[in-house]
Amino acid sequence: MVTQLTPQAETVATSRYYLKNEDNEVIETAEEMFKRVGQAIAKIDMQYGQMDANAALTAIDFTSMMSELKFIPNSPTLMNAGTDQGTLSACFVLPLEDSMEDIMKAAHDIAMVQKFGGGTGFALSKLRPRGDRIKTTHGIACGPIQVLKTLSRVSSMITQGGKRDGANMAVMSVYHPDILEFIECKKVEGEIHNFNISVGVDSNFMKAVESNADYNLINPKSNEITGQLNAREVFNKIIYGAWRNGEPGMIFLDNVNKDNNVIEEYGEMIATNPCGEQPLLGNESCNLGSINLAKFYHEDHHDVDWKNLEKVVKTSVHFLDNVIDANKYATPEIEKMTKATRKIGLGVMGFADLLIQLKIKYNSIEGRKLGKDIMSFIRKIADAQSIKLAKERGTFPAWDKSNYGEDEKYRNSCRLTVAPTGTISMIADTSSGIEPTFALAWKKSNILEGQTLYYVNKYFERDAKAHDFYSEDLMEHLSQGGSLESREDVPPWAKEIYITAPEISAEDHVAMQSAFQEDCDSGISKTINFPNEATLADVESAYLSAWNLGCKGITVYRAGSREKEVLVKGTKDKKEEELDDQLSFFDSMEAPVKAMESDCCDSPQVIMESGCKTCKSCGWSACHIA
Repeated sequence: MVTQLTPQAETVATSRYYLKNEDNEVIETAEEMFKRVGQAIAKIDMQYGQMDANAALTAIDFTSMMSELKFIPNSPTLMNAGTDQGTLSACFVLPLEDSMEDIMKAAHDIAMVQKFGGGTGFALSKLRPRGDRIKTTHGIACGPIQVLKTLSRVSSMITQGGKRDGANMAVMSVYHPDILEFIECKKVEGEIHNFNISVGVDSNFMKAVESNADYNLINPKSNEITGQLNAREVFNKIIYGAWRNGEPGMIFLDNVNKDNNVIEEYGEMIATNPCGEQPLLGNESCNLGSINLAKFYHEDHHDVDWKNLEKVVKTSVHFLDNVIDANKYATPEIEKMTKATRKIGLGVMGFADLLIQLKIKYNSIEGRKLGKDIMSFIRKIADAQSIKLAKERGTFPAWDKSNYGEDEKYRNSCRLTVAPTGTISMIADTSSGIEPTFALAWKKSNILEGQTLYYVNKYFERDAKAHDFYSEDLMEHLSQGGSLESREDVPPWAKEIYITAPEISAEDHVAMQSAFQEDCDSGISKTINFPNEATLADVESAYLSAWNLGCKGITVYRAGSREKEVLVKGTKDKKEEELDDQLSFFDSMEAPVKAMESDCCDSPQVIMESGCKTCKSCGWSACHIA
């Protein structure tokens, strides 16, 4: 079939994915790109005893599902498969131990990984704190933040294949003596710009937050207690940073390591890839790919096309397992570790667009149930396909050192990951990951190329015309950041179905993340969007909800809290609230409080269908009773 990309998708593909000659002229089409990738990945079948003819049939299957935009692999696979630039995986975690040799090795490896499109994560937790004495040189340790800045400078030198900037994640344990410095290390916008940061916490810390207790700081080098901090005060600083500019996020390491099936052999996972959805061991990598759920709406039955979805899940698992062998690895250590566990990350995109076609509200019990049902279905099929591949090719080599049972002989130590799908969802012309529709008219800045791409939600435009409420005035209103709520010319059903991310409560955002997380053996990339006027209490509620609902991590973003934004809804500027008004929230809070039954106001809003109530009119402390 001939692949038809939208003009915006063509712009992205031309700048990032299509092969070019020495004069930087594009030398392939979308159809040729997918064929290049499909054939390169299908060739691996011959390493497992398949005949040339069978591998050719596999190539047709791989190419078809990509050409039909039902499945798209992660960017490095699209960029590099079938070329001499063989790095095909997107997600890496590199070890960072406490020695000059290890730090410089990490700097080298970050360059090698990012050279061809990989994103890297690090845990700073094993580095000795700033000011610690170094016995070998009698010097003083510079501390993890200076190491972080050094790695950031290395990453800044690299533009991945001339196509995109390097991306990184730094995680620090909340028990590290330098945790306060880490929480504030990105206070000034633009500093350490190519690293996201997250604080690694566990249930003990979160319980200490609830009880307003102190906790111990541990020197990772000596394993000695170096002091104490009040958990609530540290949590407050995390919440303030997230409100201020979206960082730091939090990673709930207990939940992460529940799915670490090789923990006894390789230890805990303490870091993730740049967007937080893929926890990995040191030197582990994972290649990702996403199924476009918008393509699985069965119009005749007004339901999900489960049969077609099953077929694509099976083919996708096969594809991603082949990628592991087709890869050319940046370092021998990464190849050894990746092939020991053979992790793959099959995820989804287009979920919001599927809901729209089914006329289901994103922020509804029905919407969350569908999300859980889809992820449960994908997990069942993916697990079965991985077991089938293991019978044909063998289990992942570290299986005998894992805690899997005899009926769990998998080819891949984990199978599922829900990634953000930033550019590949643009290629597929669909909503990203499991995110709600960001806006009905918006622009996206391609900082590397200096381009701004404009979009209108195709389903909304179609429905508006079909139901006679389309107008140029309405579209102009939306393009300027306006909401449907204020429009009398838009029917109520459309306002519900076409609700956008900033209009959805944090509770509903987190609930959707939790719905998918239950059946995902890695993590979920999900941004909890807040309007500019969101309060510190709103952010705290989201962080606590994520922990209570079993998520593996959380990232929030308050509109307008950064000068540079990739996605922009409309063009209106919003005035940021006075900081003092927000900081006063902390003055009256000694400990976070659990929402309980309350009749303190006339119009309570139910949170998460749990029986707990709060309201926006009477204030946080009045409705939340300790």
